[in-house]
Amino acid sequence: MGTTHVTVTVKNPAARERVWQGEFLVATGAIESLVPRQYLEAIGVEPIGSRTYEMADGRRLQLDIGLAELEFMDETVGTTVVFLDDDVEPLLGLTALESAGIEV
Repeated sequence: MGTTHVTVTVKNPAARERVWQGEFLVATGAIESLVPRQYLEAIGVEPIGSRTYEMADGRRLQLDIGLAELEFMDETVGTTVVFLDDDVEPLLGLTALESAGIEV
């Protein structure tokens, strides 16, 4: 089984002209979409809170969350995004996929 990547444009919903585009790993095991903090901050997306998440390796981390629009595969969805360390690969999570009408 291989990995799938998709080009995603991340938009600040309060200033839609502020965008960042990158290659995201499609991660059906992740509920939320995860984006390196530097890119979210660059487009003005700010944390609105934090949540505890269990990572694939079993660690539990308290991470900041925010709201963004994600555009991929000719669909745009509003969703929660998780702020990650700058060196982590962006992940497109299950909530965004299902919101775009993609059955997983």
